[in-house]
Amino acid sequence: MNDTGRFRRAVVGWAAGGAGAAGAEAAARESAAGAGVRTVVLVEGGSDRAAVEALAARHGRDLDEEGVSVVPLGGATSIGRFVDLCGPRGLGIRLAGLCDAAEERFFRRALERAGLGSGLTADGLESLGFHLCDADLEDELIRSLGTDAVQRVVGEQGESRAFRTFRNQPAQRGWTEERLLHRFMGTHAGRKAQYARELVARLDLDRTPRPLERLLAHL
Repeated sequence: MNDTGRFRRAVVGWAAGGAGAAGAEAAARESAAGAGVRTVVLVEGGSDRAAVEALAARHGRDLDEEGVSVVPLGGATSIGRFVDLCGPRGLGIRLAGLCDAAEERFFRRALERAGLGSGLTADGLESLGFHLCDADLEDELIRSLGTDAVQRVVGEQGESRAFRTFRNQPAQRGWTEERLLHRFMGTHAGRKAQYARELVARLDLDRTPRPLERLLAHL
C-alpha cells in the first residue's frame, strides 16, 4: 500500500473515532505529508471511488501520483465528520466530492458549517468541486451506456443467468430495464464497485456522465 492508500485508510479510521482515533490522526497527517496529498475527493461509497479512479485512468491520469485521494464516506451522513477532519478546520486540504441528488442537503450543510459557503445551491456546490448525480452514479452510468450495452457487460461478467433469475422474481415484475439493472448491481457486496469499473471502462468518453466529467476536470 502506498502513502495515498495509507492516508485513505487512516482518515477513515480517524473519522470512526474510538480508542484508535489518536493513532489514526497521526497516521493521516504523516501519510498526507508523505504522499503530498493536495486534494481529498469525498464520495459516498466504494463504487463511486472505483468509477472516479477508473475514469481518471482512461484519461491517462494516476490520481495517487497527482496527490489526489478519493475517500469513501461509508454513507452521506458522515460527510460532516470528514469535512471537519480534512478541510480548513482540520488538515487544511482542498476538498471536492460526488454525491447523490437526494443526499445534497448533507453535503451542503457540512460545507457551510466548515465556512466554505452559505446558502449553497447546486451551482454553488459545483463551484466548490462537489457534483451531484441524478439520481445516483449507477443511474448516470446506465443512462449513458444504454441498457443493451449494460446487459452485455453483465454477460461479460458471467452473470447473465443470475440477472435472468433476479428479473423473474415476483418482486421485480413490471420494473423497467433500467431499474432492474440498477437494483441488480446492489444485490451482492462488492458488485456495485465491480460494475462501476466495468461500465466506466466501456463508456464512450464523449458520453461521460456530467458529474464525473466535471469532477475530473476540477481535480
